[in-house]
Amino acid sequence: MSAETLPPLVALVGPTAVGKTDLALALAERLPVEVVSADSRQVYRGMDIGTAKPSREELARLPHHLVDIVEPDEPFTLAQYQERAYAAIADVLRRGRLPLLVGGTGLYIRAVMEGLKIPAVPPDEALRAALFAEAERLGAEALHARLRQVDPLAAERIDHRNVRRVVRALEVHAVTGQPISALQERQPPPYRLLTVGLTMPRPQLYERVDARVDRMVAAGLVEEVRGLLARGYGPELPSMSGLGYREIGLHLRGELSLEAAVALVKSDTRKFIRHQYNWFSPTSAAIRWFDLAAGGAAPAREAIASFCAPS
Repeated sequence: MSAETLPPLVALVGPTAVGKTDLALALAERLPVEVVSADSRQVYRGMDIGTAKPSREELARLPHHLVDIVEPDEPFTLAQYQERAYAAIADVLRRGRLPLLVGGTGLYIRAVMEGLKIPAVPPDEALRAALFAEAERLGAEALHARLRQVDPLAAERIDHRNVRRVVRALEVHAVTGQPISALQERQPPPYRLLTVGLTMPRPQLYERVDARVDRMVAAGLVEEVRGLLARGYGPELPSMSGLGYREIGLHLRGELSLEAAVALVKSDTRKFIRHQYNWFSPTSAAIRWFDLAAGGAAPAREAIASFCAPS
């Protein structure tokens, strides 16, 4: 099969709150698209408000895959995500529809679009326990600094607050003697690929973040986190370390006022956005960028529609 006749796969990427879902919904008005989520938090059931999951109305307008697929205390690896994403993409194409990979989790996007070969290194539970204990004792930044010494590229890609991924990278290095970044070979998937990036000036994006966080709190974010904690999902879980859940958890444990917790959610989200831009570099030749503040929504839709049109 020639490259021109391969089925299309479009990734719609960009930072948190930039407007990826809105553009995907607009595309659904003219194309038979279905979303394959590339959001590492929306996979968890019962975590709806803080992860900005699509509403029932939005799901009715635009089907989403890989949302609500595991419990908050259930391990979910990158390899599992990649396998399920490829299966969802194949299913969408088999039904004559168009898969749209949408999300802000850079590693999920790369795993699918670049065909990363995930290192087959079995977990070393004793080593993991020791590394998590080190993070608890010395802090997440100290553990991240250790990763930077042995694998600078992985350290650049992994946020220091994502202790689980830092531990995994250190584990792979300890077991194999090689950096995880060097072991992640690539085998591009059998699709025509287009990656569309959405962006806007930081001040406007940060205003959107602040407004979104305020809406989440008004919609019941505190009650959602309280309910998860009551069901036994503790703050040590990777799911509960996500934006919104960690900070509101601090409030519910009496360590922060609600006002301070909300301010921290906004601040941490801005930091996360800066980290996302390290993944989705505006200078990357592999991404076609559109500035939504400069009227880029319509050109982005046209670029995707043109790419998906039968040749």
